[in-house]
Amino acid sequence: MADTTGSHPRNPQSHRTFGWWRTSVQPDGDPRSGGGFVGERDTLVGHLRDQRITLQMKCAGLDAEAMARRSVEPSNLSLLGLVRHLAGVEQTWFRRVMAGQDEPRHYRTADDPEGDFNGAVADSEVVAQAWDTWRSEVAFAERFVAGAPNLDISGTDGDEPVELRSVLVHMIEEYARHNGHADFLRERIDGRVGR
Repeated sequence: MADTTGSHPRNPQSHRTFGWWRTSVQPDGDPRSGGGFVGERDTLVGHLRDQRITLQMKCAGLDAEAMARRSVEPSNLSLLGLVRHLAGVEQTWFRRVMAGQDEPRHYRTADDPEGDFNGAVADSEVVAQAWDTWRSEVAFAERFVAGAPNLDISGTDGDEPVELRSVLVHMIEEYARHNGHADFLRERIDGRVGR
């Protein structure tokens, strides 16, 4: 008879069981939309909003030490680093590329191109500042997209034109990738698993 328990014969500890108590949210309390969007703009904006909410959910209830913990060694990734990084990504694509604002990048410098992760330290003020910066950049992006006459408008990335629709797709990809990282980081911190 086949083994249906899911355990591996060499490592009986590898079997994991699912339980709602381990998840970050119960199905009836999930603030994300779950889809159902109509039209291109609403679909892209809705999925990006859901990805942004997912990042917040991955970090909910953690103190500064847990937010800054690099829980998947040897990676320098931390949940705080991801928040800082995504604030910078929001700034780059919406403020700098689409709106043409020439502002210094958050956290990154020529001397420390990974400052978003390297500067993610266990300090409650650093955590609060990261969230404030991220929220400010998300608010700017949301206003920019809401005010755009259509998704065909272009910004400039280097010397190349880039349409707003491409930026929105890229942002969904960026968040989805990093939310996958956040799944592993959070599970290593306190056992919470993602939904």
